[in-house]
Amino acid sequence: MRIEEHQPRAPGGTSEEILGEIREYCRATQTAESTFGRLVVNDGKLVSRLRDGAKITTGTLDKVRAYLSEHRPDHAGNGNGASAVAARPANGTATTADVVPPGFRFFDNRQKYLLFVSTCSEKTEIANRVSLELATLQPSPPALRLFDAGVGDGTVLSRVMRALHARFPTMPLYVVAKEISYEDVRMMLEKMADRLFEHPATVLVVTNLYYAEAPWLTPRSVTSAQGLIWKDVMLSGNSAHGFAEQIGDLEKFLAENWRAGISARTGNPVYQRPIVLTLRREDHSFLLDPIMPRPGRVMADYDLVIASQPYRARIGVEFKASKVVTPLVRSLRPGGRLIGIHSHGHDPGMEIIDQVWPDEDPFKTDRYALLRQVKHELGSAARHYNFNASSDARSIFRYHMHTLPDEVSGPIGTSTLFAAWNAAIYVAQIEDNRLSEVVRDGRYLEATDRVLKKHGGLWFNDETYVISRRRAPA
Repeated sequence: MRIEEHQPRAPGGTSEEILGEIREYCRATQTAESTFGRLVVNDGKLVSRLRDGAKITTGTLDKVRAYLSEHRPDHAGNGNGASAVAARPANGTATTADVVPPGFRFFDNRQKYLLFVSTCSEKTEIANRVSLELATLQPSPPALRLFDAGVGDGTVLSRVMRALHARFPTMPLYVVAKEISYEDVRMMLEKMADRLFEHPATVLVVTNLYYAEAPWLTPRSVTSAQGLIWKDVMLSGNSAHGFAEQIGDLEKFLAENWRAGISARTGNPVYQRPIVLTLRREDHSFLLDPIMPRPGRVMADYDLVIASQPYRARIGVEFKASKVVTPLVRSLRPGGRLIGIHSHGHDPGMEIIDQVWPDEDPFKTDRYALLRQVKHELGSAARHYNFNASSDARSIFRYHMHTLPDEVSGPIGTSTLFAAWNAAIYVAQIEDNRLSEVVRDGRYLEATDRVLKKHGGLWFNDETYVISRRRAPA
């Protein structure tokens, strides 16, 4: 693959000037800096990089100035010093909603997310739990079909793909990964070179489509379908190093096209343009041709669907069932299985939250309520599926924050306390605008310290459920 040149960098000093303008805009509109970066160039770390002294390319500078010029508030004026600012993508395409609530933070907060992933074992434990389902799969030719409904940074998917290779070493794999975040897609693709090397008979598809669209790789609206970007990539060579270099060359394509706005109604990211990116090895293209998806000719029929933390905890059960889980259930083939995983609470992490916000109750929907609602959404078609909530002993599993034995046996270091606090508020999905008051007086660290000492560490509970499609009678 051809390596494309980077854009020229803007003259020195410009970074500091534009940083001041961004700060002024964010203060006036009460927009989070990470949100500003995503809206303008789909990079939540833009402002933090500029603050650390990074240079800005001329292309990025033009986009920032154009956005500031178009969206700069004339006067703050909604009674509390915040202005109503349209959350529109930099190319002028409107998102599904026009106004972002002041101080709002949607769940995908990059800094909290990355710290949580690196300090807690949730991804590993989820992958282990999903891998238990592989023993029940009975795939049919021409491929085993897997759908990851929110791949994130790819940690779970890469581990599950390793387990799939161990169980089905020569079977062709058709893997679809849904993810709207550019940064997550970039990190996920970095993990795929090794997977494509070890299991060459793999078709990997990455898309930013919604849950009701992604299994079929087809936008539901005519307008979105007309703007669909479909890119097929064949990787040459036969080494993980070569694959990694070619995948790295896609970064410019991703940065230019994998863009998202934010829905003011739900706070969730929404794509600007729908994208389908397929990757396969050139030396296996003949073998993989029958399972390659093509525009207008896509089959779902998945053997396994992973729905790991696919929805925000506080969203109502009707939304979770109708907009997320039910469309995924409909994409199962006979004998296919969906495993859903979400936070359960009733753990030391929630004890920290309870000490700071005694009335907090983020986990209102348990697996039983969700399965009941999915049955309702499916209507008469529910008879074709099995709904397995399992016992608590089988459904609920624990994951830990990584600590050394002596880190919590004596005085607890500040870095450990910060990591534990971050994990607790991330799992409980506490919005940023609710944190400023409690972090001002330091009581949050005192609460965290008490809980860590009480339990000798920190852990959290997730719960799982399985929905399987019944096989057709012989």
